[in-house]
Amino acid sequence: MVVFKHRYMLFEIFVNLDREGKGEDEVTFSEHGITLAIKQSLEVNFGEYGLAASLNRLQVQYFNPITKLCVVRCLRREHQKVWCAITLITSIGRCSAFFNLLDLNGSIRASRKYALKYDKAKFEQYKLMQGDRQSEETLKLVYNCFEKLKNLA
Repeated sequence: MVVFKHRYMLFEIFVNLDREGKGEDEVTFSEHGITLAIKQSLEVNFGEYGLAASLNRLQVQYFNPITKLCVVRCLRREHQKVWCAITLITSIGRCSAFFNLLDLNGSIRASRKYALKYDKAKFEQYKLMQGDRQSEETLKLVYNCFEKLKNLA
């Protein structure tokens, strides 16, 4: 039996909506859109070989569209290449964006614990900024994301 060693990277995505588009494109800010942006960055910066080597176990395991927090899993031997490619991403879809690495772990358990703590704190900050203008859908979406994060394995 082969055991794959992984690294789990917790990123915060900062979006600049003032540059190109005023509206946020919800289609691109999903797990699939972020994975596509990472793959494109790997191919541009490391070529086809770098993309093929890193693509084996690359996966966006969690993404919260409200707090813009995501957990990316990759192989341990390729984590520096993936980290570099994610750092070099300048846009996702039509929106200008950049990533900030918050945590790098070797186990999903430690990454999940840190992500849950950080995500809850960030959502509290979001609630303070929004005040009473929060919709029921937004609250339901965030709590569903929290449950998904708790069940991440």
